[in-house]
Amino acid sequence: MIWITGDKHCEFDSVEAFCNKWNTSREDTLIILGDAGINYYTDERATQVKEYLATLPITLFCIHGNHEARPETVKGYELTNAFGGQVYVDPRYPNQLFPVDGAIYQLGSQKTLVIGGAYSIDKFIRLQRRWAWFDDEQPSEAIKARTEAALEAADWQVDTVLSHTCPKSQIPTEKVPPLADCFLPIDESTEEWLETLRQRLRFCRWYAGHFHVDYLRDHFTFLFDNFTIFDT
Repeated sequence: MIWITGDKHCEFDSVEAFCNKWNTSREDTLIILGDAGINYYTDERATQVKEYLATLPITLFCIHGNHEARPETVKGYELTNAFGGQVYVDPRYPNQLFPVDGAIYQLGSQKTLVIGGAYSIDKFIRLQRRWAWFDDEQPSEAIKARTEAALEAADWQVDTVLSHTCPKSQIPTEKVPPLADCFLPIDESTEEWLETLRQRLRFCRWYAGHFHVDYLRDHFTFLFDNFTIFDT
């Protein structure tokens, strides 16, 4: 089984409870839609989190968020093959996989595009308080080009998109304030770029996290606390 859930921000009690409830194994996969938080810290605290997650009977597939370092910048990660593409993994923790932004994977029956990253509306608070903030939190121009090249090769058609944030037109303002109403200044360039993809892309379902809501709107599913089946 492949399951999917939203941001966890380094709090995995619900994941452990989920594994116990459904009697999962390493053959099962749980997609986390960014901000898993496994690499928010880059010291012993991160090691403790990874060692704890290594005890859970499930494989994690963690989209990149905006409250964590990119795995390619963290010591110990290397590329390996999984789900028809390449993912980052630390060999010491083989059940914790991190897809490459802009790549297309075969997750069960779903041809799936992955696009991580977002702007942190709490950026200035984190900087002021000397909390971790990552200047590569949003997709770079290279990542955007790689994404568009992958979509061009796929004739701009996939079954599913997994992203951390969402296209600008799909921000769930019914449930959360518009980004521009939260903190200033706000960089919506990632949402604007995703909007250009949405307008060209043929897809069936798009999943996003980031907004801390569980909400369904047309072809878009936003997840936070909920766990739902992605593919059997």
